[in-house]
Amino acid sequence: MAEPRTFPAPSDQLGEALHLLQIVGTLYCRAELTAPWGIDLPGLDGLMMFHVVTAGRCWLEVEGYEPRLLQPGSLALIPHSTPHRLRSDLDAPSEPLFDIPVELVSERYEVMRFGGGGEQAHVTCGVVEPDHASARRLIAQLPEVLHVDAWDDGDASWLHSTLQLMTREAAALRPGGEMVMTRLADVLVVQTIRAWLESAPEARQGWLAALRDEQVGRALMAIHRDPGADWGVDSLAREVGMSRSAFSARFADLVGDSVMRYVADWRMQLARTHLGRSTEPLSAVARRYGYQSESAFSRAFKRAFGTAPGAVRQEATTDWRTRRGPAVEGKGWVPEQVGA
Repeated sequence: MAEPRTFPAPSDQLGEALHLLQIVGTLYCRAELTAPWGIDLPGLDGLMMFHVVTAGRCWLEVEGYEPRLLQPGSLALIPHSTPHRLRSDLDAPSEPLFDIPVELVSERYEVMRFGGGGEQAHVTCGVVEPDHASARRLIAQLPEVLHVDAWDDGDASWLHSTLQLMTREAAALRPGGEMVMTRLADVLVVQTIRAWLESAPEARQGWLAALRDEQVGRALMAIHRDPGADWGVDSLAREVGMSRSAFSARFADLVGDSVMRYVADWRMQLARTHLGRSTEPLSAVARRYGYQSESAFSRAFKRAFGTAPGAVRQEATTDWRTRRGPAVEGKGWVPEQVGA
């Protein structure tokens, strides 16, 4: 599993939101497809999927949405484990993803050749595991599909260069390749979400609207950057230059939670992530996130997640690919919910 990013914290609130989104696992597939073809992709719990068309074209279908035509330079990000379909034409037959043979090039890279021998399409597909614990509020606000077209975006040269690097790195079994591929997926996902944040009206609602607010956004950044501080309503109100009552009301209106409930929830989410990455004693983790004793921390953790901190730490030692199920010869990684 790749180590978390250690970039300097950004100075703006939306940058802060993106800074929280970290990719901790990746799997790539280069699909060489010939019409007619169709692939039914299941929802993979806790995982995002992206598809980038590099040649030809295809249709993306998500239930409840109009079909989207993807052409060279199109990228579609599916952030919510939503089942969806890719196919050459809207009337083309489709097969379940895990019924289609693939060539396993490496643990993180596979090649699929599939279809009826007609018009060609090349699609680079990726499965990425985001760090949901620290970014769940951002992810929760994303739509079912994020769609970027390189020709519509003057800054989309990043898409081409990132894809070239991804393809080169995935095909080569070089030292450090897994880490490089994870970082490239990081760039791809974060840049796609950033494009949505900068342009979509929905990105000015809920928690994202709170981040943009001058006072509440500053309070959120203070909590995010120093979760173990002795925060209270009074201290945060002073931090942003508001009265206690006005700050409490504005915070609840924009965030949807009371100040102290948000602080407690944020600490717990970060603590859960930290437990999966560190062997630090529970007493030290408790102090890191604002609890004076291990017992108080453990009680709060169990209230939040229904399980003890130690159990979460043990669970986190399982590799993300193993959680998705065993490898089946010729068929790549099969999620447990689909069946091995």
